[in-house]
Amino acid sequence: MTLHKTVAIVQGRMASSRLPGKILLDIAGKPMLMHVVERARRAKTVDQVVVATTTQPEDNAVEAYCQQAGIAISRGSLHDVLDRFYQAALVFQADTVVRLTADCPLLDPQVLDHTVEEFFRTGVDFCCNRLPPPLKRTYPIGLDVEVSSFHALERAWKEAIKPYEREHVMPYLYDPPGRFKVLRVDYEKDYSEMRWTVDTPEDLCLLRQIFIRMSATGNPDFSWLDVLALFEREPELALINAQVKHRTYLDVDERQKPA
Repeated sequence: MTLHKTVAIVQGRMASSRLPGKILLDIAGKPMLMHVVERARRAKTVDQVVVATTTQPEDNAVEAYCQQAGIAISRGSLHDVLDRFYQAALVFQADTVVRLTADCPLLDPQVLDHTVEEFFRTGVDFCCNRLPPPLKRTYPIGLDVEVSSFHALERAWKEAIKPYEREHVMPYLYDPPGRFKVLRVDYEKDYSEMRWTVDTPEDLCLLRQIFIRMSATGNPDFSWLDVLALFEREPELALINAQVKHRTYLDVDERQKPA
């Protein structure tokens, strides 16, 4: 019996504004969502991986895929993603919550483990390997891991009222500084300019090219450092999505209706 349960909750929905249906689009022979789930499952610090999608009709396809693939799933609010996460954490009895997103198919299990291990080692309320602009990160966009205690998540769920706090789940824990004990895990060099997430057709094109090249190596468990080495050999790859503007944690989906 697990005395302390760490649950990785993968946030994903079909109604992406810039690339509709993206989480079930094919990359190297399987839906992008499956890459994220499989990589999260390889993390040693995670007891269970859960997908948190919405109750919207278009996300019936996400539920059907997860049921067929044996992936635990929870469904909740479209725009109040903080509530969606909190309800999933309740249902699956999480003591520690790891927030992941379904548009990051290069998620690295070792990076995930390192972030969770630092969370436990330091005893903070919230640990991450990125803080969004205008704050700081050193890892490429697309390796994002956020970890919180269930109690901190529950307090955010009760107290957060701003639309961006509800949509982006964790901002209440780090903005403004001082409300919670927060730790950001950094890499020894700054690779924050690299964009390995999927939010646009250009991003999808890049990730498909990455997987084609990494598949040719015969190592399905390749790490982010293997991808970094690929970019050092082929720097022109970065041009594929160089013009894409990354959203910040202060951005709110324009389709969200005022309360």
